[in-house]
Amino acid sequence: MKTLLESQIAMATHPIDSPLARRYSAHAQALTTLSFSPPVSHVYNPLVYAWPTFAEYLHRYGNGQKDIVLLGMNPGPFGMAQTGIPFGNVQDVKNWLQIETAIDKPAIAHPKRPVDGFATKRKEVSGARLWGWAKMRFGTPERFFSRFFVLNYCALAFMETSGRNFTPDKLPRDEQQQLFSECDRMLLKAVELVAPEWVIGIGAFAAKRAELALAASDVRIGQVLHPSPASPAANRGWSAAAESQLKSLGIEF
Repeated sequence: MKTLLESQIAMATHPIDSPLARRYSAHAQALTTLSFSPPVSHVYNPLVYAWPTFAEYLHRYGNGQKDIVLLGMNPGPFGMAQTGIPFGNVQDVKNWLQIETAIDKPAIAHPKRPVDGFATKRKEVSGARLWGWAKMRFGTPERFFSRFFVLNYCALAFMETSGRNFTPDKLPRDEQQQLFSECDRMLLKAVELVAPEWVIGIGAFAAKRAELALAASDVRIGQVLHPSPASPAANRGWSAAAESQLKSLGIEF
């Protein structure tokens, strides 16, 4: 992970022009102070090295009140880890969200998990499914983001020595506590600023963390199936399943 000084330099390349961006800027720097033990060998913080893209995402689509926040777990290796945007499959970020900026590199990169930014050839299947559904259902980003916003609970991506992805729910309890405490504060602040009626966890982990972090708020919590290709149910038709789950909560389109 980059040092605090490096993070400040990287983040100075894009204006921090909203309360939400200012809060995420502080959050990004707070995350650089955390440390993690084996089997975690590498930690990527795309809020630092991909800050210009994430800041542009907030600038274009994060303003104003939203009805629904869709909340993921943490960056995927070919999504947010590459583009800085939650579920940020490269083609969807470029062609639908119409965002493309220069991406820096993590200070210490895993040789099996390079950050190639918008030159990445691999597809983030979860992101392709999520943004593909948004495009199919709403047509334009402006229509989608007039009601929805997409965030991740945790902004850090973890890797083992082998390069295998390591999810934050598997961290030791003390490391979870330090990380989740900071992520809870960020989620609570984001919800205060965006003022949604609903926070919908994309998968059980995100829904559970939302329940805990937002227990004292009035926001309603729900859950939809995660679009991961590791999920047989998602592979049978994620869009239809997720829409059915949203409608069962009373969310209409």
